[in-house]
Amino acid sequence: MTASEGSAPEGPKPASASVTRQNAAVLRELPFDDTQDFEDARRGFLGTIEDAHIVGPTGRVVWTMRTYGFQRDEAAPPSVNPSLWRQARLNAIHGLFEVVPGIYQVRGFDIANMTLIEGQSGVIVVDTLTGVETARAALALYRQHRGNRPVTGVIYTHTHVDHWGGAAGVVEAKDVAAGKVPVIAPDQFMEHTVSENVIAGNAMLRRALYQFGALLPRGPAQHVDCGLGKAISAGSVTLMPPNDIITHTGEKRTIDGVEFVFQMAPETEAPAEMHFYLPAFKVLNLAENATHNFHNLLPFRGAQVRNSLDWSKYIQEALDLWGDEAEALCGQHHWPAWGRARVVGHLEAQRDLYRYAHDQTVRLMNHGLKPAEIAEQIGTPQSLDGAWATRGYYGHMRHNAKAIYQHYLGWYDANPANLDPLPPVETGRKMVEYMGGADAILKRARADFDKGEFRFVAQALSHLVFAEPDNTEARALLADTFEQLGYLSESATWRNTYLFGALELRHGMPNVPSRSAIGPHILRALPTDQLFDYLAVRLNGPKSEGYRTTQNWLFTDTGETFCIIVSNSAMSMSPRRLAEAPDATVTLTRKDLDAVIAEKSTFEAAIAAGTIKIEGDPSKVTALFSLLDTFERMFEIVEPRRKTVT
Repeated sequence: MTASEGSAPEGPKPASASVTRQNAAVLRELPFDDTQDFEDARRGFLGTIEDAHIVGPTGRVVWTMRTYGFQRDEAAPPSVNPSLWRQARLNAIHGLFEVVPGIYQVRGFDIANMTLIEGQSGVIVVDTLTGVETARAALALYRQHRGNRPVTGVIYTHTHVDHWGGAAGVVEAKDVAAGKVPVIAPDQFMEHTVSENVIAGNAMLRRALYQFGALLPRGPAQHVDCGLGKAISAGSVTLMPPNDIITHTGEKRTIDGVEFVFQMAPETEAPAEMHFYLPAFKVLNLAENATHNFHNLLPFRGAQVRNSLDWSKYIQEALDLWGDEAEALCGQHHWPAWGRARVVGHLEAQRDLYRYAHDQTVRLMNHGLKPAEIAEQIGTPQSLDGAWATRGYYGHMRHNAKAIYQHYLGWYDANPANLDPLPPVETGRKMVEYMGGADAILKRARADFDKGEFRFVAQALSHLVFAEPDNTEARALLADTFEQLGYLSESATWRNTYLFGALELRHGMPNVPSRSAIGPHILRALPTDQLFDYLAVRLNGPKSEGYRTTQNWLFTDTGETFCIIVSNSAMSMSPRRLAEAPDATVTLTRKDLDAVIAEKSTFEAAIAAGTIKIEGDPSKVTALFSLLDTFERMFEIVEPRRKTVT
């Protein structure tokens, strides 16, 4: 295949000869005759709904497997890495499954699993999927096959939205508030749940479009999977705060007659995460820390770097605690493992994978290798490389090694040339000049493209696109290059990222309605001090030059008081001491503030209505809110910004 030399093509293009050869080689390198995972993924099947097709109350499809029908073919098309194709087909298996008598999982109704544990009078739900609609459908499927048992408990294993967002689909808020239904979560669950995606939430939402490929069409040349599951559902997200917190390993709860023994695993896949063991069933659940792939240590959407060393140690601790007795292992993604030997073997491989990634990255780091050099060299031991459950369908050794480097040493690789480089547009212009202009770059890039040297072609053409964003030939060839890199990728997140980049180069940014990074449920749950932190990062520093204020804020419903201080273009707050002579004293309810932040009201309207009262200078308060930026949900990633940010 030769790259297009004309105007930007519609795409997608077929796999190049180079990609076709490399993907065909994967079939010879990996043990595709090992079909144990397919047996395990189908084991205990009780039933499903057709195509797992779930429609919301307004008629909008929030989840479906219909669009993945092309994955029924066992043979991978040339445009998909055969290893990823295998994982995608496993993740397409959906329905209700028995783990052991009394424990069931609904899989393939969202990116995560719902686990259901039968008690004396009802059923305990572990993780409630992303949205109300999918959670409700999953529970209905369980009840169809196991009877109309009431929900007698809910457990959140960790802080990511696909594990708690559907809570209102399985339990009533009034029953939780009254203590009738325990909702159990790990220590600091609420703090991390409401803060992890708030401060940098707008940027994370935009970057997540690349990681998950949510707007990519489904098809063999487009979206095929997310590694952990097919995709993230598009339902209504709710947040039901827990009413019971687990704080230490070994802590026990008896819920509806079932004993749970918990293990804390913070700073692993999530900032607050926990595992549990069920002695009566001899079943161990490791949440999201021992799935059937190498997980992310730093997701492309952005997050705090995860601790690979601790991750490995928590798996070892689980082996120490329950490795001699667990007969089944399940998690909140993928399918279980059965039999003590297989449970132990799976956990040992996962333990060694995270430990190897950590230790070998740090070893090479201490030899002076840079992140890109480590990623190029580190590899994986042959004994792990041939195990399906340790392959990088979601995380990947090449970017996880860079995350470990960042965890210890940060972004700077100590080369002074990289200390203060020019920004992308200025770098692109100088690179194009140094390389002899756009025509020279395109000529060489086309030749290297045809040789399959896609990685460097992508680097070179990215400079050209940033230097000349309207150069249609450069955009077209870079899109073609990203596409071929996507076809080669074993990691679903790498594939989605490359293909989404190609989509935006060809068609521009998708026209996605703007929305706040803080949904109404998150907004209500956010502690007030963290809410002021969120407002502080919206303060436009240059525009607030010379603006100074000290304000007392009094919340009549919560009893909280805060002193807000803006000086030197920075906003601080104190929950301990009010100002003796403030510019203004604001008296309001937290609901009033939430309405202003959610743009359901304005400060001026609330003051006029008398719901917000101000003593002192009202202009100081309204001026503060006039200095807050509103973040656009969509911003350029693979090309220069069209608008100037001040």
